[in-house]
Amino acid sequence: MMRCALKGGVCVASWGGDRRPPAVNPSSSVRMPTGNGGGCCSGLRSRAADLAGVEMASLRGGVGGLFRSSPRYGRLQATASVDPEDVPLEKVQVKSSGHVLPYVGVACLGAILFGYHLGVVNGALEYLAKDLGIAENAVLQGWVVSTSLAGATVGSFTGGSLADKFGRTRTFILDAAPLALGAFLSATAQDVRTMIIGRLLAGIGIGISSALVPLYISEISPTEIRGTLGSVNQLFICIGILAALLAGLPLAANPAWWRTMFGIAVVPSILLAVGMAFSPESPRWLFQQGKVTQAESAVKRLYGKEKVTEVMYDLRASGQSSSEPEAGWFDLFSNRYWKVVSVGAALFLFQQLAGINAVVYYSTSVFRSAGIASDVAASALVGAANVFGTIIASSLMDKQGRKSLLITSFSGMGASMLLLALSFTWKALAPYSGTLAVIGTVLYVLSFALGAGPVPALLLPEIFASRIRAKAVALSLGMHWVSNFFIGLYFLSVVHKFGISTVYLGFASVCALAVLYIAGNVVETKGRSLEEIERELSVVD
Repeated sequence: MMRCALKGGVCVASWGGDRRPPAVNPSSSVRMPTGNGGGCCSGLRSRAADLAGVEMASLRGGVGGLFRSSPRYGRLQATASVDPEDVPLEKVQVKSSGHVLPYVGVACLGAILFGYHLGVVNGALEYLAKDLGIAENAVLQGWVVSTSLAGATVGSFTGGSLADKFGRTRTFILDAAPLALGAFLSATAQDVRTMIIGRLLAGIGIGISSALVPLYISEISPTEIRGTLGSVNQLFICIGILAALLAGLPLAANPAWWRTMFGIAVVPSILLAVGMAFSPESPRWLFQQGKVTQAESAVKRLYGKEKVTEVMYDLRASGQSSSEPEAGWFDLFSNRYWKVVSVGAALFLFQQLAGINAVVYYSTSVFRSAGIASDVAASALVGAANVFGTIIASSLMDKQGRKSLLITSFSGMGASMLLLALSFTWKALAPYSGTLAVIGTVLYVLSFALGAGPVPALLLPEIFASRIRAKAVALSLGMHWVSNFFIGLYFLSVVHKFGISTVYLGFASVCALAVLYIAGNVVETKGRSLEEIERELSVVD
């Protein structure tokens, strides 16, 4: 009896139990017609093209390893434990009948809370300081602001371990507790101690969600739209920041409104817990735990029963099983994983050292120099530029690719930093300095939103092996929060010592270094399943 299988993107016919056609060399392949005539392999045309595309792209060098692996590692049969010739007929790519978007939307409640808790204190600080009796104490006000960053650092490191131990959805449910309790304590605080405890708990919550949201989205998203859905995380962070800005509008008429601003965050926290109670667990985590039946059920809910065979085959081919023990934190620094982990940490370090917080911090004074006196209007313009750029990035993520967007983004940020530095120092531009500074600020934020903002959180879960994915994402985001904390701590001192123009030139230099680093070390992951990426990078290691 003849059956069909795929080998190297070409349909191969085989006969009987030994898979050898009569009077044909076993090493040869029989190319079957794929036209509309309905040959035995006509239904496999789209899948064959997909596999051929992967192989040919690797031979052209377009999908080389993260650290420029040899082209021979690009062949799937060299990296998978399953011979591509054994791909069953059922592993034909078919249209999904599942529904991923509702579960992505639930996860993005964590991203909204991330942005909201970061932004809510900016407008409320002046009013809560009066109510809590710390209006003249800048140190305690600083603690109210920065405690959430310290909590986020702790949360980002613990989030990976929790996600590995309890699963993604259960960790979301656990995360709702500090998010809701922190918001409640902040809203009802009668003294600064309670406020700081509330901010610390909220910070732990957003630290966990900062690692968990991109991880969960990347693991449940179909390959063809994973980039678009992954960038939605950054979009909803921006929406959360804007929501915090809008929530502060009634403050001028009602100074006690700041309590309501903090209390509002309890609602999405509860919705996050309830939504995750009804959301499917990550099939990749379930399979890694040896829960194959549950993984199949999750795949069916996410993509439809038509995709179960295909997705489960990918999981098996990647070697994701419980045969290896769970990775520990020290495993991240082993020769096997350190190169790829260092890329993740470096991307977040470049993201922060490129000056995004400095630009946002100085945006108000920059806009005032251009005649825009309203702080709300200035913040709204920056926020709108961020949202607009992120929307563009979402539409381009699966077309242009992650790596090209990162290079374009850091290049634009560097050019904008040069424009900002010149607008403050070049005397010939003095009459236009205010306008040029505003243009430079808006262009910088737009450039950041195109790549440096959304791509790192999307790319990291894609390049990390399943065994280390949660902990490696947590470690990289820990670098984000640590660098964020120290930049906030020392930024003003550096500006006072060297001047803002010199600091902006330093940021431009960081952007240039980031472009060079990304060009030489970052892999393009668009259009490739997490299992394909893992197989290739694991061989390189």
